[in-house]
Amino acid sequence: MAEATKQERNLQKILLEKVAEAIYAIADAKHVDQVIPSIHSVAVLLFPVDPSLFSGTFELTFCIWSATQVCSSVASSVDDRNDWLETFYRGVAFPTFARVLLLDVASDWLSCFPISVKKHLYDVFFLDGPVIEVVQVLVPFLHRVENGGFDTNSVQTNVERLLILCLLENAGLIKITKEIGDSYQGDISRNGSLKSLLSRLSQILTSIPDKARLKSPPLLSSHLYFKHITDQLLQILDDRASCTEANSTVIVLSFVGEIFSRICRRGLSDLLLSRVTPHVLAHVRRLLNSKMGSIEMETFQLDPTPQIWSKTMKAVTDPYAVEKMAEQVLHQLYAEHASDVEAFWTIWTLFHRNVIHQASVRSIFVDKFLLWKVFPIRCLRWILQFSVLECPPLTNTLAKGDVVQGLLETTQRLASVWSKGEFLQSVPFEQQAYITAALGLCLENMSREELDRTKDVMHSILQGVSCRLENPGDLVRKMASSIAFMFSKVIDPKNPLYLDDSFTGNAIDWEFGLQTAVGGVPSVTNTMESEDGETKTSASLTEVNGSSRRDKEKKNRKSKNISDFVLADPDEIVDLATLNCETESDKDDDNASVSSDNSSVTSLEPYDLLDDDKDLGKQFTHLVDVVGALRKTDDVDGVEKAIFVAEKLVRASPDELTHIAGDLARTLIQVRCSDITIEGEEDSAEEKRQRALIALLVTRPFESLETLNSSLYSPNVDVSQRIMILDVMAEAARELANSKTLKPKDDSRGPLISSISDPQPWYLPSNASTPWKKVSETGSFHLNWANRFERELQSKPGQTKKGKSRRWSLKPADRDQNSTDWSQNRFPLYAAAFMLPAMKEFDKKRHGVDLLGRDFIVLGKLVHMLGVCMQCASMHPEASVLAISLLDMLQRREVCNHPEAYVRRAVLFAASSVLVALNPSYIVSTLVEGNLDLSRALEWIRTWALQIADSDIDRDCYTMALSCLQLHAEMALQTSRALESTGGSSGSSTGSVNISLPSVISKLTSINIKLPSSNVHL
Repeated sequence: MAEATKQERNLQKILLEKVAEAIYAIADAKHVDQVIPSIHSVAVLLFPVDPSLFSGTFELTFCIWSATQVCSSVASSVDDRNDWLETFYRGVAFPTFARVLLLDVASDWLSCFPISVKKHLYDVFFLDGPVIEVVQVLVPFLHRVENGGFDTNSVQTNVERLLILCLLENAGLIKITKEIGDSYQGDISRNGSLKSLLSRLSQILTSIPDKARLKSPPLLSSHLYFKHITDQLLQILDDRASCTEANSTVIVLSFVGEIFSRICRRGLSDLLLSRVTPHVLAHVRRLLNSKMGSIEMETFQLDPTPQIWSKTMKAVTDPYAVEKMAEQVLHQLYAEHASDVEAFWTIWTLFHRNVIHQASVRSIFVDKFLLWKVFPIRCLRWILQFSVLECPPLTNTLAKGDVVQGLLETTQRLASVWSKGEFLQSVPFEQQAYITAALGLCLENMSREELDRTKDVMHSILQGVSCRLENPGDLVRKMASSIAFMFSKVIDPKNPLYLDDSFTGNAIDWEFGLQTAVGGVPSVTNTMESEDGETKTSASLTEVNGSSRRDKEKKNRKSKNISDFVLADPDEIVDLATLNCETESDKDDDNASVSSDNSSVTSLEPYDLLDDDKDLGKQFTHLVDVVGALRKTDDVDGVEKAIFVAEKLVRASPDELTHIAGDLARTLIQVRCSDITIEGEEDSAEEKRQRALIALLVTRPFESLETLNSSLYSPNVDVSQRIMILDVMAEAARELANSKTLKPKDDSRGPLISSISDPQPWYLPSNASTPWKKVSETGSFHLNWANRFERELQSKPGQTKKGKSRRWSLKPADRDQNSTDWSQNRFPLYAAAFMLPAMKEFDKKRHGVDLLGRDFIVLGKLVHMLGVCMQCASMHPEASVLAISLLDMLQRREVCNHPEAYVRRAVLFAASSVLVALNPSYIVSTLVEGNLDLSRALEWIRTWALQIADSDIDRDCYTMALSCLQLHAEMALQTSRALESTGGSSGSSTGSVNISLPSVISKLTSINIKLPSSNVHL
């Protein structure tokens, strides 16, 4: 041992002397042909250099001297060359000489080297030596070059070239694993430092793309570099799987696992697993195809490839890397369209050792992947099958093994989280659907006896179902129905509980149509529209709108043939009794007389005289009779008939309506349609009741609003009645805003000589067409402040214009069309009566009323109704007055930061409606007057919308916040233009008047606002 050490020291001393001589010669060289022999004097001791490859390439003046120097070099023997090579690279000689080669030679002489000399004399020091030592020397020069007069660009370009040749083109990682196996497999004394060496080496190898320059070759980019590295690692694992000698396998697999871990740490787990997953999946498919029948677990346990992969993944000790790899494996299997069996064995091959021996990895599968992550439902099934059920699956269904303790614990944990109300408020909708599916799939594989062994699962499920059935979201209620259905099947498989009419059979879509429904969930800003485009009211916010069967039945009941209607004479005198809607006897009119030929026969048949009472029933002609009939709740037929006739009698606007409007509104609110109609007909009666209330609000707003506002917070009404009141008020506001009334023009002054007073401007052509009129656009959510004008053109000769409406009064044939004008939007007159009483004391907790707590649905409907009112009053002075009161309400922390997304969506809608409704000229006037209340409120809208867009978990809130910010930017643009025009006009007219804006407003107007989808800056 001592003699070997002495010999090694002698070799090292000789090599250092040779290296020193070469370094001095390079430093004193004046020509490139003096540098090449110096490098050759060292290379000939280590490598089998052939002088004929480069001896004839020197300059003519130095040819004889160079050939003499090269040929006189005495090459070492083959036996001694390995000793020289190991001593050179293991000691200090190589780092010292490599520094000169990489700095001095590369900076001054390498560009002058012939290609053959560079390849066979210079590159061999880095390509034919041990890759472990070469990499540790080359990588530091990628980003660190000392300032010693060296050409930094030449040095780094040369280092990048050598790294590409050494690691990528010459399969450097495969050489490294061979060097590890050859050098350390039998040397137990060096295994202590081996782990630190492998860790340092893997860190150096994975840091190369980060240290490379921006202008480095594409092969050193992260994507291409790690792609080549991963391919080499896959080849290494395949070679180890086919190799019978396993002495160094553990060391090599540990090194591969370390590189896997560091690649994932650098955020490239998707790239790594995009190469690994198809490779493992292909081997799994080969095994499954070789066993055409059922395959046993022993097949994979005895196969060498799964063993190699499981040991490699076991070497990945970083929990973060394992989590990212498992996540990407699931996504890659889903992209590869793997079957349940193929996916299970692929996941088992990679992670079953980690799950058994590492508690943190098991927690990733049973906790993080079930409660914190969101995967496709197929991936969820694979997770449950692998980590919870712990047995191979059947062809298309989950399979349960003998050990069910994991299933019981997972079900209990999922049910506990799913039942909490905070979970429903604070978790994104996609994750709610995902956890619901996980709980449902667990229940699907449980029995009644296993359910009884769990703790509080039944209570948690009942609590979760209850809170979801009260939620206004249709899909949230569908989740509750699905869990209730699966839970009932566990309790009693023969009598499942159906809470949703859309369920068919025993199969449940655990995806809940999420791909199409999540983006299309009706939010608070959306209204239901009929096929004609007319807006309809819903019975309540909690109504299930997705029942296709009920919609078809309702449509069939209401559909009639247009040919059955007979055109009426417009001058005919109408009896109010004929305005009654069709009753039960009317519905049978179509079937009463099937054929006129049978009339003579059927008239002779006997009939029951008691049926005459139905035909002789009282026809309502006065509203006081309707009120009286509605109060007689024991007369079901009378109440139903009164509801059906109420709207048309109210629309007729009799004289008694003014005095009886309040009592009629109160009575309609108190009627229970579910008590007076048969099952399946509740929607029709409910719609008639709401239409009657809307007609009351439109025809007699003040009298009706007094009753509705007093009933809104009354303890004598329930939540559904409060929601109905708010729905009715919103629809009445829309109808008032869209109504048109005919009024005579004011022509009392008579014609004037000046043409300035003419309604038609002088620059427009005069003809028989109607004059140009400004069109109001209060019904549009995204209001454009640009004015729009329209007129009706004169009809062509012989053209007949057919209308859809009739005037129920006598009309002179020669009536002048220009003597009347249309007046639009009657709502602003009643806007204060609609909004102020509803906003008053909304936050006060009364008996049965808690808008800021339990009754959040009513609060959301209230805010939505106020936003609709602001839209209906757009660009009117009333909107400017009411906007400040509404914004004060919205700024309340309990309102704008409500835990329910439903309320936050309503607040965003109302804030956007305020931005739409305000006239920029009014904002300018408040700024000029120095009134900061409105400006502060508008600034709050902007900051709050930014906060919602940045941090809100609800997708609809995020989308609505962006729309609100866009409206705010457009409003700010219009206000700034109005400010500029105001400043210019005031300066030109007065000259000495100086309008100074408040500092806050000056700061706001100086902000550079980039409008979405435009190039306009504010």
